[in-house]
Amino acid sequence: MVVRCDDLKSWHLIYSKNMTELYDHIDSRFRSDGLDLLETYVGIRSLSPAFDVLWHEHGELARAAKLFGDWADTLKIPGLSSRTAEIEGRTPALIVEIPGSVQREDVPSVLIYGHLDKQPALGPWQDGTDPFTAVRRGELVYGRGIVDDGYALPCALLAVESLVQAGMHYPPITVVIEASEESGSPDLAAHLDAISSSLDNVSLVVCLDSGGLDDQRLWITTSLRGNLVLTLDVEVLLHGVHSGSAGGVVPSSFRIVRQLLDRIEDSATGELRPEFLRAVIPSSVVEHATSLARELADPLARAFPIVEGLRLDGASGADRILRQTWMPSVAYTGIDGVPLPRDGGNVLRPHTAVKLSLRLPPTVDALAAQEGLIALLSENPPSGARISFVTESPGNGWVAPEFSPQIAQAIAQGSQAGFSRLPGFCGEGGSIPFLSTLAERFPQAQVVATGALIPGSNAHGPDESLRIPVAVGVGTAVAFLIHAAGVPAD
Repeated sequence: MVVRCDDLKSWHLIYSKNMTELYDHIDSRFRSDGLDLLETYVGIRSLSPAFDVLWHEHGELARAAKLFGDWADTLKIPGLSSRTAEIEGRTPALIVEIPGSVQREDVPSVLIYGHLDKQPALGPWQDGTDPFTAVRRGELVYGRGIVDDGYALPCALLAVESLVQAGMHYPPITVVIEASEESGSPDLAAHLDAISSSLDNVSLVVCLDSGGLDDQRLWITTSLRGNLVLTLDVEVLLHGVHSGSAGGVVPSSFRIVRQLLDRIEDSATGELRPEFLRAVIPSSVVEHATSLARELADPLARAFPIVEGLRLDGASGADRILRQTWMPSVAYTGIDGVPLPRDGGNVLRPHTAVKLSLRLPPTVDALAAQEGLIALLSENPPSGARISFVTESPGNGWVAPEFSPQIAQAIAQGSQAGFSRLPGFCGEGGSIPFLSTLAERFPQAQVVATGALIPGSNAHGPDESLRIPVAVGVGTAVAFLIHAAGVPAD
C-alpha cells in the first residue's frame, strides 16, 4: 500500500483490512501473554549496575534477560532466534534476530532498542504496595520497570507478530534489550560491536524508551537533553565533633556546599548561572512550544503530583516546555554524611556529599560541561575546605534528523491506527545518552524515538505505571514503521 502526500496535514490515510488487523492482534496478545510476561518481570529486581554493584553475583539482570528470551521464543515469528549475549566485565544483553519475510539483498534492516535494567524502588508506593509486585487497576499496571522499559520487548515483538499474522512483509529485524541504560549505557557499544555484521544495512532505528505529553496520540521525540551526574563532597573535619564546641569556629560542611551550589544555580529562580551550560534555542523550537502549549492548554502545569499551592517555574506554558526540553536544570538526587532527623545529635559533621544530576540542552557537549563544572566548583574552595568529586559517564543530548517522506507517512498512519489521531512531536526533558551514539554509528538510518511514557507514568519515582492502550498504540505504530522500512523508497 502506497499513499502519496505533499504535506502531513493534507494526508489522506488509507487503511486496508490488514492494517486494522494489526491493532486488534497486538491489543489481544498484549492484554494476555504480554501482561503475564510483564507481571513476572516486575518481580525481578534487575537494578542497573549504578545501583547494584554486585549485579553479577545477584544474577537479576541475567534472570530478566532469560525471561524475555524464553518468551520471545514462544512467538509465531518464522526464524526468530534469541540469545543472552555475555561479554566479560559487561552487563548482559538480550539479542533477538528475525530474518526478513522476503529474502532480498536490497531490503535494509531495522534495529529496535529497549532496556531491562531498573532504577531503585523509591517510595512510599500507594496503599503500601510493593514496587516489585505488579498491581493492575483498570487500564493501568503498576510496578518498577514496567514502563521504563520492560514493555519495550513485547511491544516490539508483538508488532512483528502482527505483521506475520496479517501476511504483510517486513525487513530483517534486530532487537537489542540492554541492561545498563539507567547507568548511562556504558556496555551498549560493546554489544553492538559484537553483532556489527548483522547491522551493516540498518535503515531504521526505533527507540522505545521515550514518550510524550498525553495519552491521546503517538508522540515522536524531536530532541533529548544531555545528562551529567556528579557527586560533590566537602570535608572539614577528620571526624565529627561536639557542635557546641566547634560551632562558630569550624565552618559547616553544609554551608560550604550551599556556597558552592550557588555558583551553579540561582536559588531564588532555579536558573543555572554558567553560560557553558546554555545553548541558543532554535526559533522553530520556540514556535512549536508555543503551539503545543496552546493546543494542550499548558500540559506541564498538570503533569506532576505537586502539593497544593505550589507555584511552578516558568512564565507560561510555552516557557515551561522550553525549560523542560532546551534549558539546563539541576536536581539534587542524593545526599550523604547527614543522618535522619531522629538520629541527628549535637554533632558538627565532618563532611557533606551531594549528588547532582544536571540536564543539558540537546546541543551542549556533556564532557565539556562536566569539565567546566568541576573547574568552577574547584576554584578557591570556601574556607579552604577539601573538595572532591565522583563522576559518572556524561551523556550528550540529541536532536532528531528530518524524517524521510516514507517514514513520516508511517508515523502518521501508525498514530491513526493506534490512537485515531495524528501524531504529536515534542522534545523530551530526559536523557537517552546512547541515541547520539546510535546516530553516529548509523548515519544513513532514520532514528525514531517514541514510547509509552506519558504524564503520570512516574518512571524513576513511586507508582510507576504503564497505560495498556498507550502500549498497544505504540506497538501498532511500530508495526507500521517496520513495514514501511521494508518498502523500497520510490
